[in-house]
Amino acid sequence: MKIGNTEINGKAVLAPMAGVADRAFRELCVSYGASYAVSEMVSAKGLQMGDRKSKTLSFLSEAERPAAVQIFGNDPKAMAESVDTVLESRPDIIDINMGCPAPKIAGNGAGASLMKNPMLAEEIVRAVVKESTVPVTVKIRSGWDENSVNAVEMAKRAENAGAAAVTVHGRTKAQMYSPPVNTDIIAQVKKSVSIPVIGNGDITDEQSAALMLENTGCDLIMIGRGALGAPWIFSQINAYLEHGRVLPAPPVSERMRVMVKHIEKICEYKGEKVGIREARKHGAWYTKGLCGAAKYRNELSGVSSLEELREIAFRICVQNQ
Repeated sequence: MKIGNTEINGKAVLAPMAGVADRAFRELCVSYGASYAVSEMVSAKGLQMGDRKSKTLSFLSEAERPAAVQIFGNDPKAMAESVDTVLESRPDIIDINMGCPAPKIAGNGAGASLMKNPMLAEEIVRAVVKESTVPVTVKIRSGWDENSVNAVEMAKRAENAGAAAVTVHGRTKAQMYSPPVNTDIIAQVKKSVSIPVIGNGDITDEQSAALMLENTGCDLIMIGRGALGAPWIFSQINAYLEHGRVLPAPPVSERMRVMVKHIEKICEYKGEKVGIREARKHGAWYTKGLCGAAKYRNELSGVSSLEELREIAFRICVQNQ
């Protein structure tokens, strides 16, 4: 299928997770079959003002394509003016965040807060589309709270403003990440627009992926937390959807090999000091469910070098043979 003029091969997309979906993780997930990846959200005002961190967050490598840069903000002018800087990374798609529930984002009028102001949301989409030379997509939630479930209106407005696709996280802002996911609203959005719809929320394995597609009729599915410590989820979902095969979870030795490779890439791109600090949270995800996981999390929380990380990974392999 296509989003605008960008061809997407496969059904499973990597979600834009702040502090997680960096270049190293996006490349890793794409290598396992993610059909495309979306960057961590980037401040439009930061890009507009030439902020170095924002520019770094918007960088895309050739190993993760097709890929989108996601921007956030609540000022149509600033959002539009950030597009030229975003395009320097040669994104295949520009995505607009209208779903982040984090207080520092939604509390400042951006992210999910835009669910309360559909007219402004539409104005933002139109402004970004006007300046962009690549397809523009929008990520929304089902609504602000249970009394204002307005994803259908938001999706229609996005389409009217020129959006090439819309992603719907089937929870309200008030829910944050608490269950349940409302797949009915995603199905309603799919029926109400002619652009592709991407379903998002609690896709953690092959079965939940297939159910999201079946229950909503959505064109693609977006995986976020289900990929934490398990980038191979994309190959598992692809095998199930394309061939009806259930791939076994990788053995502990493979999990540790991927973990070390992942952290090595973070260190390569960000420096070992930052990479090792981030290794602590990733290590907790990669060891989840293992016998002795609590002990391993404790060890990994104090890791101070790549060499120490490799030693712990080796010990985990030996102890879980």
